[in-house]
Amino acid sequence: MEITIRKAEPADLDRLMEIFEQARRFMAVSGNPNQWVNGYPQRELIEREIRLSHCYACCTAQGRVVATFCFLPSPDPFYDRIDDGQWLNDAPYYVIHRLASDGTVKGIGKICIDWCGAQCGNLRIDTHADNWVMQRLAERCGFQRCGIVYVANGTPRIAYQRTLSTNLSSATS
Repeated sequence: MEITIRKAEPADLDRLMEIFEQARRFMAVSGNPNQWVNGYPQRELIEREIRLSHCYACCTAQGRVVATFCFLPSPDPFYDRIDDGQWLNDAPYYVIHRLASDGTVKGIGKICIDWCGAQCGNLRIDTHADNWVMQRLAERCGFQRCGIVYVANGTPRIAYQRTLSTNLSSATS
């Protein structure tokens, strides 16, 4: 299936929030009920990410948004401290956050990560200890487990990094 990835627009917001709701339901039934709680990610956060051009929409050839993610340049303040390990390098990187799908396109997570890797060869990602789906995806996509980081509410996340030989300064246009 042909997928186009573009920067999300304000008109996408309702659809993105539907996708996040579907993702929360999927996580809950797949053994990860504690990662995205209390309505996370909140509408205001995603509105801000769209305004800052950090939020992306993944669209079918018919224009239907089927997945989303945020793609942010370093530094990420939550990655300053890493316990039980270390980052692969200290070079500039991009972070993939809030990857979510409506579940209709098989392999969409890999498509998103491959797109991000084409933009920047030094990627970081983190996920909840109960999010086996994301952990397997990260490992299948060549990420190495680096340690534990802590998000805004103080809870731990497993931190991953992937480095490629692409130009590290060629991040998104």
